[in-house]
Amino acid sequence: MPSSADMSTTLDRILDAAADNLRIAKILVQMGLDPNNVTYDAIYNRLLEIFLHNITLANMFALVGAIFFVATLLTQTMVPLRVANMIGCAFFAIFGALTGAITTFLLYLLMVPINAYRLRQMLVLVKKARNATKGDTSMEWLKPFMTERKYRKGDVLFKKDDVANEMLLTVTGTFLVTEFGLEVPPGRLMGELGFLTPDNRRTATIECIEDGHVLTITYEKLLEIYFQNPQFGYYFLVLTSQRLLENLARAESALVQIKSAQQPAAASGKN
Repeated sequence: MPSSADMSTTLDRILDAAADNLRIAKILVQMGLDPNNVTYDAIYNRLLEIFLHNITLANMFALVGAIFFVATLLTQTMVPLRVANMIGCAFFAIFGALTGAITTFLLYLLMVPINAYRLRQMLVLVKKARNATKGDTSMEWLKPFMTERKYRKGDVLFKKDDVANEMLLTVTGTFLVTEFGLEVPPGRLMGELGFLTPDNRRTATIECIEDGHVLTITYEKLLEIYFQNPQFGYYFLVLTSQRLLENLARAESALVQIKSAQQPAAASGKN
């Protein structure tokens, strides 16, 4: 194995060769070093001197802001990402104010309320999803993430076994689940089960029987919201489970009514 003296000699030769390079020599001169007399100790001491010289209040704010910016890149969910981004932007805005960089100050100052608005929007979404699991099954809290679509009487929104790629919320008008003869009034959800089925297929046919409009949201958007905040995903699954149980209860009730209507007819036939 080579001795430490040989290693030191090799490193010094590398430094001497690097110092002979014109570009590296210019960098060393800019750092305040002598290209003809470069050692690792000199480089280390010079870098330490530069670091200590640049420790200012403004740079400390910029350093903290950079730490929070890196944290946003490592964060997997949206709520902590927004919080980290807000804090980082606030520190960068202070840095811009202390250094007199107006552009930097205004840019990061503007990003603080934008992130705050998005954070509030997501927190409200999660809160209302949580309320939905406690009995409030209204889906109107999804409106900011949905787009409007109008239908006329006789229009078929989708048919059973069609490929499903979106969920709908009725706003006005009346719609009919043709397989079950069930009317869907305003404020009800349609097409959510296709989001949960393995092959994303429609489980029933929906027809418009009274002019109205709906709000739609794609399954891709639902997945995006879910991955941004898994807590929302949990509450959404609970909510859709409640919807499924409601549909099952309505179907059982309709089946009981049919059987009750058939019993008198069967009795009269025997007589």
